[in-house]
Amino acid sequence: QVQLVESGGGLVQPGGSLRLSCAASGSFFEINAMGWYRLAPGQQRERVARITSGGSTNYRDSVKGRFTISRENTKNTVYLQMNNLKPEDTAVYYCNAVVAVGGRFNLYDYWGQGTQVTVSS
Repeated sequence: QVQLVESGGGLVQPGGSLRLSCAASGSFFEINAMGWYRLAPGQQRERVARITSGGSTNYRDSVKGRFTISRENTKNTVYLQMNNLKPEDTAVYYCNAVVAVGGRFNLYDYWGQGTQVTVSS
């Protein structure tokens, strides 16, 4: 099994910063893409940012220039640095990983438990 454990959420004022972390553990062949999603009350889950195993990134338009996704492959960890936070960034943030288990082509989606980010004065 594969576990994703997130940390780093909390309450921050508008314009502030937070850094989310997500560490993968368990038995697997390799981790492919990793990403962050968020779910706000009354809204659909949306992808915030994604990073491939090679380091290529993409972001939703509303966070470009403010959020940065990165990863440390040796630690099986992905980060999301969030700067200049806005109230509309308030949501539960979930880590996602596409993991090869038992072989390179046996790919599965795994999710973290979620961490609350609240941006409010």
